Order: sequence, then C-alpha cells, then structure tokens
Amino acid sequence: MYVSPLNTDLLFEEAQKDSLYLKLVEQLNKDFNLANEGIDFPLSIVPEELKIQLHEKIYRMIQYKFAEYLNLLYIIDVPENEIKQLDGSDLVVLAEQVSFLILKREWQKVWFRNYYK
Repeated sequence: MYVSPLNTDLLFEEAQKDSLYLKLVEQLNKDFNLANEGIDFPLSIVPEELKIQLHEKIYRMIQYKFAEYLNLLYIIDVPENEIKQLDGSDLVVLAEQVSFLILKREWQKVWFRNYYK
C-alpha cells in the first residue's frame, strides 16, 4: 500500500529501505531531460546532496526560467492543487517545498512501477 512520505528525509529513507533510491535518481534525470532541463545527477549521489542540488536547480528555474519551470512541473505531473497551496512570498522556502513535491511525485512513479511489475 502506497503511503505518501511526509518529508524529504522520510522519502529518502523509504527509497533506500526498498532499494529504489537509484531508480528515483534515474527517474529525476529522465524527467528533467524530457523537460529539456539538462541535469545529470550521478547515481552515486548521496540523498543530502541530491536534496541540495535539486533545491538549487528549482530556485534558479523559478527566478530565471519560469516558463521552463512550469513545463517541468507539467512533465513530472506535480499536482497543480498542491503547488497552488504553497506560499510564494519567500523564494528559498518555495523552492524547497516544490523540490519536495517533485521528489514525492517521482517517488510515487518509482514505487508504483516497482510494486506492480
């Protein structure tokens, strides 16, 4: 039964416990490339570094490439209602929250693909 993680650390913990962390990194790389936002997280990246790099990438996209940012959210299929609930007054916090929503959606894809294979 799929249960949505409450924060990034729990998400990474669950991904590692299920030996799906590498699949999560692969899924992130795949969807970013589909959105023409070249990012190539190495498969050896540790969860904390992944979290930091993803946050920085989203922050820069919100600031400088907003149309591409919206396209990325569409391609990853982040629920629009969850994005609308976020407070956009602080860009750093917003980027962190969006990064979690992206990770959560990507984890959901990986989990379902593994569970129903």
